[in-house]
Amino acid sequence: MASTSRTRTGRGRGRGRESGSSSLPPPPSTLPLIIEEFFIVVYEDPLVKKVRTPKKFADYLDGKEPAKVYLRAADCGPRLWTVEVLFDGQGRMYLDKGWEKFAIAHGVDFGCFVHFKYEGDDVLTVKVFDETMCRRYYYSDDEDTDDESDDDVKPCIHPL
Repeated sequence: MASTSRTRTGRGRGRGRESGSSSLPPPPSTLPLIIEEFFIVVYEDPLVKKVRTPKKFADYLDGKEPAKVYLRAADCGPRLWTVEVLFDGQGRMYLDKGWEKFAIAHGVDFGCFVHFKYEGDDVLTVKVFDETMCRRYYYSDDEDTDDESDDDVKPCIHPL
């Protein structure tokens, strides 16, 4: 009986690829600049100071520079929190009026890690991680479905 030798290159996703085919992504210089996600670590009191977004995100919005953005907490219903945006003329963008109410309602405090995902149309979906770097999950107690007023701070509820 003749033995046949087969060479396996590994298991999983790479199986079945022909040798010589390149699976490398194009070099970074040829990829478009798309900054859809970023995070901030809260080092200062989020209720006193406006929050600066990364410069690359501000650069991504260059030419659009919205006067406000709308924050939506992931897993907390459809409510959008209106937050005014400031641009300082030096390429920096800040979340200003309205950020404090969002931060209070979602327990954003010193040491929190806040993840933002740009959804387009000036909407950012936000996930909050506490000082232990564990994500906070919220649910909405939406008995009042017409809660569009930014004058009240109706928090999402953290079940733990």
